Amino acid sequence: MKKYKWLKPLLIVLAVSAVIGVGIVTYLLNMPHRDVQSSQTDFGISSKELVDEFLSNGEKAYDKYLDESGESKILEVEGEVSIISKDFNDQTVVLLKAQDEVAGVSCTFLSSEEDISQLIMVGQKIKVKGVIRSGANYDSDLEMYENVIMEKCDLVTNI
Repeated sequence: MKKYKWLKPLLIVLAVSAVIGVGIVTYLLNMPHRDVQSSQTDFGISSKELVDEFLSNGEKAYDKYLDESGESKILEVEGEVSIISKDFNDQTVVLLKAQDEVAGVSCTFLSSEEDISQLIMVGQKIKVKGVIRSGANYDSDLEMYENVIMEKCDLVTNI
């Protein structure tokens, strides 16, 4: 019996470690999400200016619109509605892009009780609040421009 004297402390350490691990995972999974809509806006900009910043110098634009931890600052982007669609999660996606622009800003709206697509129409100017997921760039393999992608968007105003 004395030769397994080390087994009891080892089992206690493993059990305590497992409880702490489960607690940390539970906390991270239930952590509140960032409330973009009620937070203060960091930048107000037009969709054309935002796209132009990323296309001219993407690294500088990411430095400007992301904080030290890599989280996007909150932007209000103004532009003309080019396309209104739904994604695979049944969320409304609005492309802000004038006809003469090479790329635009794709805004994925949060699911809400009212359907954003009923409040806006193609050709209308709107202002959207959200965070950047990725910037615009030129894909040389596909020979096309990619849009700025914003998420957690909400309609601020119809202009």
